[in-house]
Amino acid sequence: MADAPVLTRPLIGDFPAATEADWRALVDKTLGEAPFTSLEKTTAEGLPIAPLYAPAPQPRAPARAVPADRAWEVATLTAHPDPARANAEILGDLRGGAASAVMRIDPTGQAGVAIGSTADLMRALDGVILEFAPVALDAGFLGPAAADWLGVVAKASPAALVRFHLDPLSAYAQAGASPGPIEAHIASAANVAARLAETYPTAPLFLASGRVVHEAGGGEAGEVAFAAAAAVAYARALVEAGLPMPQAFGAITLGLAADADYFLTIAKLRAGRAVWARIAAASGADPVARLEARSSRRMLTAKDAWTNMIRLTAAGFGAAVGGADTVILGNFTDALGLPTEFGRRQSRNAQLVLMEEAHIGRVADPAAGAGYVEALTDQIARAAWADFQAIEAIGGITAALAAGYIANSVEAAKTARPEPRIIGVTAFPPAKDAPVEVEIAAAKPAAGAPSARLPGSDSACAPLKPMRISEAFE
Repeated sequence: MADAPVLTRPLIGDFPAATEADWRALVDKTLGEAPFTSLEKTTAEGLPIAPLYAPAPQPRAPARAVPADRAWEVATLTAHPDPARANAEILGDLRGGAASAVMRIDPTGQAGVAIGSTADLMRALDGVILEFAPVALDAGFLGPAAADWLGVVAKASPAALVRFHLDPLSAYAQAGASPGPIEAHIASAANVAARLAETYPTAPLFLASGRVVHEAGGGEAGEVAFAAAAAVAYARALVEAGLPMPQAFGAITLGLAADADYFLTIAKLRAGRAVWARIAAASGADPVARLEARSSRRMLTAKDAWTNMIRLTAAGFGAAVGGADTVILGNFTDALGLPTEFGRRQSRNAQLVLMEEAHIGRVADPAAGAGYVEALTDQIARAAWADFQAIEAIGGITAALAAGYIANSVEAAKTARPEPRIIGVTAFPPAKDAPVEVEIAAAKPAAGAPSARLPGSDSACAPLKPMRISEAFE
């Protein structure tokens, strides 16, 4: 059979180039008597969004941290209170196509896996081969103790793919208080991280996440600025603990949220990489961020929860196109309770379809050169950089939290956000409810869990309480 001919003539050559005037004429025809300016809008932080954009003259394509055989790492989160059930979920996810797992730890069992010791964590990770399947922690103020437990479970194997992801600042910002001075929690986490880095030299130590701003209703630039300021605080603490700055900054992962507005998600993630690169370069560190994107909880609805599948898929698309190295999608029933196996399978498969059937990752940066995305990326990056500088001028992220600067910025974004149009809630609500199943689990506290309290007076700030946009309409 003869080989198929190779197409060498550009297809675009058959079509005349469209000018901005041509596009404007089509828009004006559609609008009728309405003015062109009626299509202009802004983000919650006041960044302008124009109706039309010309191609970007110089696309800037920030690279992912490490090229891999898969376009990005499919990760799942486990928060079932029973360690044995959490173990079954992790193993089931890994068998079902996930590449890594995140475990949320809460010794009380109210908001995560009831783990209070090394033995509990061993039970939850029984059968997980850490040299092949990365495991990350989400343990709040208990992060240093949980990191030590994970270090023991990994048996000092230098090849173990452990991610300690210490992040006391997010726990502090959300709670509005810390058990002991927040500065002491950061220093304690850094000392434990520096010690573990000797055994696990390639393990990510801290997670500098801005998701707490997003989940409280904040804007994109504020989220990036919070993450950047947290990264600087963690890097400084690691240097105080004995690590050189390039190693310290290189051991921090950037964490951002991905929601159903995929254009904003794409631009935010790309802007986050740009801000990160500028800070890292000034610190003598690798300018390429290791980026974890986790789907938004604030976008999820309790009413007509089936529509959350669409939101999560859009969030996964935005995270992948935006260049996330790891993508963690929640479950479509998260606004109602713990997921069933069906819910977890839907979460995994949404990513797998995007990757293996839609081939979203075949292009390194699909949005590069798109006028809208490039302009929005630049606007968010500039606004985030200005916000980051303001935080540093106050005295850093802890001082900005204590002064109410972060909470005020979040409140301003919430107030400016227009009333939403939410499919299944405020728009096209179902005529008849279609119930969904959730997992029912009684919380049983872990025995002998250590206290997260440190000596000294508690720190306090205005809390960044998580919210759901649809909650007021349900």
